[in-house]
Amino acid sequence: MIADDAKVQVGRKLAAGEYGFNDLEVGDHFETSGVTVTEAHVVGFAGLSGDLFDVHMDDDFAKELGFPGRIAHGLLGLSLADGLKTRCAVRMLSVATLSWNWAFRAPLLIGDRIHVALAVAGKRPTKRGDRGIVTLSLRVIKQTGEIVQEGETLLMVSQRAA
Repeated sequence: MIADDAKVQVGRKLAAGEYGFNDLEVGDHFETSGVTVTEAHVVGFAGLSGDLFDVHMDDDFAKELGFPGRIAHGLLGLSLADGLKTRCAVRMLSVATLSWNWAFRAPLLIGDRIHVALAVAGKRPTKRGDRGIVTLSLRVIKQTGEIVQEGETLLMVSQRAA
């Protein structure tokens, strides 16, 4: 878990590997590798999502709003964060993502390099018994150390096979 003010990690830092529901404890934490947000990401996401809002596509428009240039879509940041989580060396035996509760804290710019800090914020078994629900806290952090996005996701996670 990451304390808000001190940003101090408590609990175990998870090593690379696969983790089932019973392997995880509240407070476990890990970080992903990073990715640099590119022009191709922004243009591709605009085409895929249909979100061609000028702040993402027009430098002059974005500058008129006080940004240094075009900004990446907030949902692109969330998508990149989920992708970093999914391809991380720390892997959960996930069955499905159940929900997101997400906040966009600061603009994500083309050229920013981001990574994700994750912590197990909660867990509970399901009625089936062969899986459980894990609440993961995520913070998207850019190269300056600034948190640009953060929130929680609920994951259904399988038990480790015996």
